[in-house]
Amino acid sequence: MKNNGIGHVAALFTIVVWGTTYISTKVLLRSFQPVEILLIRMVLGFVLLFLAKPGKFKVKQKSHEWIFAGAGLCGICLYYLMENIALTYTLASNVGVIILVAPFFTAVLSHIFMKADGKLTVPFFVGFVLAMIGIGMISFGGSKSLHLNPAGDLLALGAAFIWACYSVLSKKISSYGYPTIQMTRHMFGYGILFMIPASLILGFHPEPAAFVNPVNLLNLLFLGAVASAVCFATWNFAVRTLGAVKTSVYIYITPVVTIITSVLILHEQLTGVVAVGAGLALAGLILSEGRVDLKVLFKPSKE
Repeated sequence: MKNNGIGHVAALFTIVVWGTTYISTKVLLRSFQPVEILLIRMVLGFVLLFLAKPGKFKVKQKSHEWIFAGAGLCGICLYYLMENIALTYTLASNVGVIILVAPFFTAVLSHIFMKADGKLTVPFFVGFVLAMIGIGMISFGGSKSLHLNPAGDLLALGAAFIWACYSVLSKKISSYGYPTIQMTRHMFGYGILFMIPASLILGFHPEPAAFVNPVNLLNLLFLGAVASAVCFATWNFAVRTLGAVKTSVYIYITPVVTIITSVLILHEQLTGVVAVGAGLALAGLILSEGRVDLKVLFKPSKE
């Protein structure tokens, strides 16, 4: 029972951290380009994961390398790159909520490619429609004149799809039985490898003076050390302690954390339309995930 309580704390800690990463990235975008933040963050995370679990990583089959490469490209490179660029066009609160459409895409891709979880139910599609309506309200509800550039919101939606691709690939990799930290580090390595040409195209030339700024330095350490390296460990501990079903319920707290912190720290305005849109998006997500029994959340795990 004690470990069960620690597992809840670990899951809540992870989600609170991940919910604030949009804010931290938004602050860093004042001094860095999106690709600069991403590359610095992931290199730092890779180094810390290596220190946590040093040694050479060997794949069991050569074909597994292609799956690792795909996961690194989608989950480490493209997802975070699209997310960071989206933050240059739209509000952090928008991105925080829109990204949560990823479970819809994940369910569809899993159904198509992995034949997972049986048939997609009517509540799933009703929830999807509700979430899309909510996302539309979020995208256009923050400006009375509707002059918001939808590019950022579309990039966030694209990032959600890319994360779904990563989820399917990582689920496949997890079935191979590799150690979690080394497996994650290997994905990070491929992600960094794919970021190099992106950094050359988009321009990687951070100003040395930007690193001297204590605010920038703390946010980079937060993203690289806490959000990238530590949170993988705490999330995996929560999954191992509580089980995947109970732990996944905490994901729905993410937009609440993002919206609250964006209002308090970035002073972004929360209009009534945006608040209703966020509520619809959350309701749609919960409805679509009707297989999750919230009553079992705080019961001792049998896993």
